Amino acid sequence: MTQAPWQLEIFFDGACPICKREVALLRRRDTLGRLRFTDIAAPEFDAAVYDRARDRFDVRIQARSPDGAWLEGVEVFRAIYTLLGFGWLIRLTRLPGLRGLLDWAYDLFARNRHRLTGRCTDTCSPRQAL
Repeated sequence: MTQAPWQLEIFFDGACPICKREVALLRRRDTLGRLRFTDIAAPEFDAAVYDRARDRFDVRIQARSPDGAWLEGVEVFRAIYTLLGFGWLIRLTRLPGLRGLLDWAYDLFARNRHRLTGRCTDTCSPRQAL
């Protein structure tokens, strides 16, 4: 089996301005090519290729390793920044209390990112909000 040239594939919302800025930063920092980026907003994106429902990609950030293991939410960011050499800082995000707070804050952002970035249509229901 041939090893993939990347160590983590990140599925991001390319229509989200905040997400695009984060990906641009990650691309600049990934000088060793460890990350692969897949835009879920691209017309050619097909969730079925990954044996996952399309809406699952839209709810929370997703990532997968070359062996097919999946990560979601803040764990994706922890994996990314560990690969980029910030493991010492990521260990702090796993401290009790801080871990839960970061997970909660990310989930709040993820649920409201369409609204926060001015892309809310009829798909943003009031119960999705804060």
